[in-house]
Amino acid sequence: MNRNRYEQREADGRDVSVRGADSLSTRTFQSPSPQVSAVAALRSEAGRPLVQYPDELSVEEPLEIRIAGEPYATTMRTPGNDHELVAGFLLSEGLIRSKADLGGISHCGRLGSEGAGNTVDVLPAPGAVLDAEALAHTRRGTLTSSACGVCGRKFIDDLLLRLEPAPECQAFERSFVASLTADLRARQPSFERTGGLHAAAVASSVTGFGAVREDVGRHNAVDKVIGRLVLDDRIPAHGSLLVVSGRTSFEIVQKAIAAGFSGVVGVSAPSSLAVSTAARFGLLLCGFARGSAFNVYAGAERLTV
Repeated sequence: MNRNRYEQREADGRDVSVRGADSLSTRTFQSPSPQVSAVAALRSEAGRPLVQYPDELSVEEPLEIRIAGEPYATTMRTPGNDHELVAGFLLSEGLIRSKADLGGISHCGRLGSEGAGNTVDVLPAPGAVLDAEALAHTRRGTLTSSACGVCGRKFIDDLLLRLEPAPECQAFERSFVASLTADLRARQPSFERTGGLHAAAVASSVTGFGAVREDVGRHNAVDKVIGRLVLDDRIPAHGSLLVVSGRTSFEIVQKAIAAGFSGVVGVSAPSSLAVSTAARFGLLLCGFARGSAFNVYAGAERLTV
Protein backbone atom coordinates (compact mmCIF):
# COMPACT_ATOMS: atom_id res chain seq x y z
CA MET A 1 0.00 0.00 0.00
CA ASN A 2 1.15 3.50 -0.74
CA ARG A 3 2.65 4.85 2.49
CA ASN A 4 0.86 8.20 2.26
CA ARG A 5 -2.45 6.45 1.76
CA TYR A 6 -1.73 4.14 4.71
CA GLU A 7 -0.93 7.05 7.01
CA GLN A 8 -3.93 9.05 5.83
CA ARG A 9 -6.27 6.16 6.51
CA GLU A 10 -5.02 6.05 10.08
CA ALA A 11 -5.21 9.81 10.44
CA ASP A 12 -8.79 10.28 9.30
CA GLY A 13 -10.20 7.11 10.85
CA ARG A 14 -10.85 5.06 7.72
CA ASP A 15 -10.14 1.34 7.81
CA VAL A 16 -9.14 1.40 11.50
CA SER A 17 -8.35 -2.30 11.48
CA VAL A 18 -4.95 -1.52 9.91
CA ARG A 19 -3.76 0.08 13.14
CA GLY A 20 -1.08 -2.14 14.53
CA ALA A 21 0.63 -5.06 12.84
CA ASP A 22 -1.28 -7.63 14.86
CA SER A 23 -4.57 -6.64 13.29
CA LEU A 24 -3.52 -6.44 9.63
CA SER A 25 -4.98 -9.83 8.78
CA THR A 26 -8.43 -8.71 10.01
CA ARG A 27 -8.84 -6.04 7.35
CA THR A 28 -12.13 -6.13 5.51
CA PHE A 29 -12.81 -4.85 2.01
CA GLN A 30 -15.75 -3.90 -0.12
CA SER A 31 -16.94 -6.28 -2.83
CA PRO A 32 -14.60 -6.68 -5.82
CA SER A 33 -15.25 -4.42 -8.81
CA PRO A 34 -13.96 -4.20 -12.39
CA GLN A 35 -11.60 -1.44 -11.22
CA VAL A 36 -10.35 -2.96 -7.95
CA SER A 37 -8.68 -6.29 -7.23
CA ALA A 38 -7.86 -7.82 -3.82
CA VAL A 39 -4.31 -9.18 -3.41
CA ALA A 40 -2.25 -10.87 -0.73
CA ALA A 41 0.85 -8.82 0.15
CA LEU A 42 3.43 -8.60 2.93
CA ARG A 43 4.19 -5.47 4.95
CA SER A 44 7.57 -4.45 6.33
CA GLU A 45 7.98 -1.96 9.16
CA ALA A 46 11.14 -1.03 11.06
CA GLY A 47 11.79 -3.38 13.97
CA ARG A 48 8.97 -5.76 13.03
CA PRO A 49 8.88 -9.05 11.10
CA LEU A 50 7.10 -9.25 7.76
CA VAL A 51 3.36 -9.68 8.25
CA GLN A 52 0.51 -10.71 6.00
CA TYR A 53 -1.06 -7.61 4.45
CA PRO A 54 -4.20 -8.02 2.31
CA ASP A 55 -4.54 -5.05 0.03
CA GLU A 56 -6.58 -3.69 -2.87
CA LEU A 57 -5.02 -2.62 -6.17
CA SER A 58 -6.24 -0.89 -9.29
CA VAL A 59 -6.91 -3.24 -12.21
CA GLU A 60 -4.97 -2.79 -15.46
CA GLU A 61 -5.83 -4.73 -18.62
CA PRO A 62 -5.34 -4.21 -22.37
CA LEU A 63 -8.10 -2.86 -24.59
CA GLU A 64 -7.82 -3.44 -28.33
CA ILE A 65 -9.60 -0.82 -30.42
CA ARG A 66 -10.79 -1.92 -33.86
CA ILE A 67 -12.30 0.17 -36.63
CA ALA A 68 -14.76 -1.81 -38.76
CA GLY A 69 -13.05 -4.99 -37.62
CA GLU A 70 -9.50 -3.82 -38.33
CA PRO A 71 -7.09 -3.38 -35.37
CA TYR A 72 -6.21 0.28 -34.81
CA ALA A 73 -4.54 0.53 -31.38
CA THR A 74 -4.19 -1.23 -28.05
CA THR A 75 -4.18 0.75 -24.83
CA MET A 76 -3.61 -0.36 -21.25
CA ARG A 77 -6.52 0.79 -19.12
CA THR A 78 -8.68 0.13 -16.07
CA PRO A 79 -11.84 -1.71 -17.21
CA GLY A 80 -15.07 0.25 -17.13
CA ASN A 81 -16.59 2.95 -19.33
CA ASP A 82 -14.81 1.43 -22.33
CA HIS A 83 -17.20 2.94 -24.88
CA GLU A 84 -16.48 6.39 -23.47
CA LEU A 85 -12.74 5.70 -23.55
CA VAL A 86 -12.89 4.72 -27.22
CA ALA A 87 -15.08 7.68 -28.21
CA GLY A 88 -12.77 10.13 -26.44
CA PHE A 89 -9.70 8.46 -27.89
CA LEU A 90 -11.03 8.70 -31.45
CA LEU A 91 -11.94 12.37 -31.00
CA SER A 92 -8.44 13.15 -29.72
CA GLU A 93 -6.93 11.20 -32.61
CA GLY A 94 -8.95 13.21 -35.12
CA LEU A 95 -10.88 10.23 -36.50
CA ILE A 96 -14.22 11.66 -35.40
CA ARG A 97 -15.47 15.18 -34.77
CA SER A 98 -18.75 14.40 -33.01
CA LYS A 99 -21.26 11.70 -32.11
CA ALA A 100 -22.67 11.98 -35.63
CA ASP A 101 -19.61 10.15 -37.01
CA LEU A 102 -20.25 7.06 -34.86
CA GLY A 103 -22.50 4.27 -36.09
CA GLY A 104 -21.87 2.00 -33.15
CA ILE A 105 -19.39 0.92 -30.48
CA SER A 106 -19.52 -2.65 -29.22
CA HIS A 107 -17.45 -5.17 -27.29
CA CYS A 108 -16.29 -8.28 -29.12
CA GLY A 109 -16.08 -11.85 -27.85
CA ARG A 110 -18.41 -14.16 -25.98
CA LEU A 111 -19.40 -13.23 -22.47
CA GLY A 112 -17.39 -15.33 -20.00
CA SER A 113 -14.67 -16.30 -22.47
CA GLU A 114 -11.03 -15.43 -21.81
CA GLY A 115 -10.34 -11.82 -22.74
CA ALA A 116 -14.00 -11.02 -23.27
CA GLY A 117 -14.57 -7.35 -22.82
CA ASN A 118 -11.04 -6.39 -23.84
CA THR A 119 -11.78 -5.70 -27.51
CA VAL A 120 -14.03 -2.95 -28.82
CA ASP A 121 -15.09 -2.49 -32.44
CA VAL A 122 -16.20 0.87 -33.84
CA LEU A 123 -18.44 1.25 -36.89
CA PRO A 124 -18.84 4.54 -38.74
CA ALA A 125 -22.23 6.18 -39.13
CA PRO A 126 -23.88 5.90 -42.57
CA GLY A 127 -22.00 8.22 -44.89
CA ALA A 128 -19.12 8.76 -42.43
CA VAL A 129 -15.58 7.51 -43.03
CA LEU A 130 -13.20 6.68 -40.19
CA ASP A 131 -10.00 6.87 -42.21
CA ALA A 132 -7.28 5.56 -39.93
CA GLU A 133 -4.75 5.37 -42.76
CA ALA A 134 -5.08 9.09 -43.46
CA LEU A 135 -3.75 9.73 -39.95
CA ALA A 136 -1.06 7.05 -40.04
CA HIS A 137 1.70 9.63 -39.58
CA THR A 138 0.30 10.58 -36.15
CA ARG A 139 -0.88 7.18 -34.99
CA ARG A 140 0.04 6.00 -31.55
CA GLY A 141 1.47 2.79 -32.90
CA THR A 142 0.76 -0.74 -31.72
CA LEU A 143 0.67 -0.20 -27.96
CA THR A 144 -0.29 2.79 -25.90
CA SER A 145 0.74 2.40 -22.27
CA SER A 146 -1.39 3.57 -19.38
CA ALA A 147 1.40 5.98 -18.42
CA CYS A 148 1.84 8.03 -21.58
CA GLY A 149 -0.34 7.80 -24.65
CA VAL A 150 1.62 10.29 -26.72
CA CYS A 151 5.06 8.66 -26.28
CA GLY A 152 6.73 7.83 -29.61
CA ARG A 153 4.91 10.34 -31.76
CA LYS A 154 7.38 11.92 -34.18
CA PHE A 155 5.50 14.97 -35.29
CA ILE A 156 3.69 16.81 -32.51
CA ASP A 157 2.89 19.68 -34.85
CA ASP A 158 0.79 17.28 -36.95
CA LEU A 159 -1.45 16.78 -33.93
CA LEU A 160 -1.93 20.50 -33.52
CA LEU A 161 -2.80 21.23 -37.15
CA ARG A 162 -6.33 19.86 -36.57
CA LEU A 163 -6.98 22.06 -33.53
CA GLU A 164 -8.64 25.46 -33.23
CA PRO A 165 -8.06 28.15 -30.58
CA ALA A 166 -10.29 27.99 -27.52
CA PRO A 167 -13.21 30.38 -28.12
CA GLU A 168 -14.17 33.25 -25.84
CA CYS A 169 -16.38 32.42 -22.87
CA GLN A 170 -17.47 33.89 -19.55
CA ALA A 171 -14.49 34.32 -17.20
CA PHE A 172 -14.08 31.84 -14.34
CA GLU A 173 -14.07 33.08 -10.77
CA ARG A 174 -10.81 32.27 -9.03
CA SER A 175 -12.64 30.84 -6.01
CA PHE A 176 -14.46 28.40 -8.30
CA VAL A 177 -11.21 27.23 -9.89
CA ALA A 178 -9.59 26.82 -6.46
CA SER A 179 -12.40 24.54 -5.28
CA LEU A 180 -12.24 22.07 -8.14
CA THR A 181 -9.48 19.65 -7.16
CA ALA A 182 -10.85 19.13 -3.64
CA ASP A 183 -14.27 18.44 -5.14
CA LEU A 184 -12.68 15.98 -7.57
CA ARG A 185 -10.89 14.18 -4.74
CA ALA A 186 -14.22 13.60 -3.00
CA ARG A 187 -15.51 11.86 -6.15
CA GLN A 188 -12.82 9.17 -6.47
CA PRO A 189 -14.21 6.00 -4.82
CA SER A 190 -11.73 3.57 -6.41
CA PHE A 191 -8.75 5.77 -5.52
CA GLU A 192 -10.05 5.77 -1.96
CA ARG A 193 -9.71 1.98 -1.96
CA THR A 194 -6.45 1.58 -3.87
CA GLY A 195 -4.52 4.87 -4.00
CA GLY A 196 -3.59 3.85 -7.56
CA LEU A 197 -5.98 5.59 -9.96
CA HIS A 198 -5.98 8.93 -11.72
CA ALA A 199 -9.17 10.91 -12.18
CA ALA A 200 -10.56 13.48 -14.59
CA ALA A 201 -13.76 15.46 -14.59
CA VAL A 202 -15.66 18.12 -16.49
CA ALA A 203 -16.76 21.14 -14.47
CA SER A 204 -18.79 24.24 -15.27
CA SER A 205 -19.39 27.30 -13.14
CA VAL A 206 -23.04 27.09 -14.22
CA THR A 207 -23.82 23.37 -13.82
CA GLY A 208 -21.03 22.26 -11.47
CA PHE A 209 -19.38 18.84 -11.85
CA GLY A 210 -20.41 16.59 -14.70
CA ALA A 211 -18.81 13.27 -15.59
CA VAL A 212 -16.01 12.05 -13.29
CA ARG A 213 -13.93 9.05 -14.38
CA GLU A 214 -11.04 7.09 -12.85
CA ASP A 215 -8.37 5.04 -14.61
CA VAL A 216 -4.86 3.73 -14.05
CA GLY A 217 -3.80 6.02 -16.91
CA ARG A 218 -4.19 9.80 -16.77
CA HIS A 219 -4.93 10.11 -20.46
CA ASN A 220 -7.46 7.26 -20.25
CA ALA A 221 -9.40 9.05 -17.51
CA VAL A 222 -9.44 12.14 -19.74
CA ASP A 223 -10.56 10.13 -22.77
CA LYS A 224 -13.42 8.63 -20.72
CA VAL A 225 -14.64 12.08 -19.68
CA ILE A 226 -14.37 13.42 -23.22
CA GLY A 227 -16.03 10.27 -24.55
CA ARG A 228 -18.98 10.82 -22.23
CA LEU A 229 -19.37 14.30 -23.71
CA VAL A 230 -19.14 12.85 -27.23
CA LEU A 231 -21.82 10.24 -26.55
CA ASP A 232 -24.04 12.89 -24.93
CA ASP A 233 -23.51 15.10 -28.03
CA ARG A 234 -21.97 17.85 -25.90
CA ILE A 235 -18.86 18.49 -27.96
CA PRO A 236 -17.37 21.10 -28.12
CA ALA A 237 -17.19 21.66 -24.36
CA HIS A 238 -17.07 25.47 -24.56
CA GLY A 239 -17.28 27.17 -21.17
CA SER A 240 -16.21 24.05 -19.25
CA LEU A 241 -12.98 23.12 -17.49
CA LEU A 242 -11.17 19.80 -17.55
CA VAL A 243 -10.01 18.89 -14.03
CA VAL A 244 -7.25 16.30 -13.56
CA SER A 245 -5.88 14.67 -10.42
CA GLY A 246 -2.18 14.75 -11.29
CA ARG A 247 0.27 16.54 -13.54
CA THR A 248 -0.81 18.06 -16.83
CA SER A 249 1.09 16.76 -19.84
CA PHE A 250 1.07 18.00 -23.43
CA GLU A 251 -1.32 15.21 -24.37
CA ILE A 252 -3.90 16.24 -21.78
CA VAL A 253 -3.80 19.81 -23.06
CA GLN A 254 -4.07 18.58 -26.66
CA LYS A 255 -7.10 16.46 -25.76
CA ALA A 256 -8.72 19.38 -23.94
CA ILE A 257 -8.30 21.66 -26.97
CA ALA A 258 -9.62 18.95 -29.33
CA ALA A 259 -12.73 18.60 -27.15
CA GLY A 260 -13.29 22.36 -27.00
CA PHE A 261 -12.63 22.90 -23.30
CA SER A 262 -11.87 26.43 -22.11
CA GLY A 263 -9.25 25.39 -19.58
CA VAL A 264 -7.45 22.68 -17.63
CA VAL A 265 -6.94 22.60 -13.87
CA GLY A 266 -4.48 20.11 -12.37
CA VAL A 267 -3.39 19.10 -8.89
CA SER A 268 0.28 19.00 -9.89
CA ALA A 269 2.64 20.68 -12.32
CA PRO A 270 2.18 21.07 -16.07
CA SER A 271 5.01 20.30 -18.47
CA SER A 272 6.74 23.05 -20.45
CA LEU A 273 5.17 21.80 -23.68
CA ALA A 274 1.73 21.77 -22.05
CA VAL A 275 2.20 25.43 -21.08
CA SER A 276 3.38 26.58 -24.49
CA THR A 277 0.57 24.68 -26.22
CA ALA A 278 -2.07 26.13 -23.89
CA ALA A 279 -0.74 29.64 -24.51
CA ARG A 280 -0.71 29.08 -28.27
CA PHE A 281 -4.39 28.09 -28.30
CA GLY A 282 -5.67 30.49 -25.66
CA LEU A 283 -6.43 27.82 -23.06
CA LEU A 284 -6.56 28.54 -19.34
CA LEU A 285 -3.99 26.27 -17.66
CA CYS A 286 -3.70 26.06 -13.87
CA GLY A 287 -1.46 23.81 -11.81
CA PHE A 288 -0.74 23.03 -8.17
CA ALA A 289 -4.41 23.66 -7.42
CA ARG A 290 -4.54 22.74 -3.76
CA GLY A 291 -6.50 24.26 -0.94
CA SER A 292 -7.39 27.84 -1.84
CA ALA A 293 -4.40 28.51 -4.11
CA PHE A 294 -3.20 27.61 -7.59
CA ASN A 295 -0.65 28.70 -10.19
CA VAL A 296 -1.71 30.15 -13.54
CA TYR A 297 0.56 29.19 -16.44
CA ALA A 298 -1.54 30.34 -19.42
CA GLY A 299 -4.83 32.06 -20.14
CA ALA A 300 -4.96 34.34 -17.09
CA GLU A 301 -7.35 36.57 -19.03
CA ARG A 302 -9.99 33.86 -18.55
CA LEU A 303 -10.04 34.49 -14.77
CA THR A 304 -11.94 37.04 -12.74
CA VAL A 305 -12.08 37.89 -9.04
